[in-house]
Amino acid sequence: MNIEKAVLKHSNMLYKICIVMLCNEQDTQDAVQDTFCRYLEKKPEFTSPEHEKAWLIRVAANICRDMLRFKARHPKISIDDLSHQLAAPEQKEILTELMELPPRQKIVIYLYYVDGYSVKEISGILKVSESAVKKRLQRGRESLRTAWKEAYSK
Repeated sequence: MNIEKAVLKHSNMLYKICIVMLCNEQDTQDAVQDTFCRYLEKKPEFTSPEHEKAWLIRVAANICRDMLRFKARHPKISIDDLSHQLAAPEQKEILTELMELPPRQKIVIYLYYVDGYSVKEISGILKVSESAVKKRLQRGRESLRTAWKEAYSK
């Protein structure tokens, strides 16, 4: 069976299974999409339509379990919740300014100052040169410094 037929035939069933397991619309859509991506990658040979259906269900269930396991090990806190937990108003301002940095600067600032990675380690993680990491750190610091000067000079 080709992928178009499989998607048309099984996507609704897989969606229902994943929504029950994940209780989240976006994660469910990701899980169903990942299931069909695996179908394309593995190109399994099926002996019957029931075998194909069982394979898709098992793959979808495994993906859902992996997603749930990842969420349990890596809990998230929303930015709103985080800003409520910060006691000092200046900490809220710092967080706001940090969130407004461009993604390239934000990630290196986070990895360097929060997670404690070295410039060399960050360059390996992001697959960019060490000089690019240093430049992003410099630009991020400059942006934050400028924002803080404006905030505190008022």
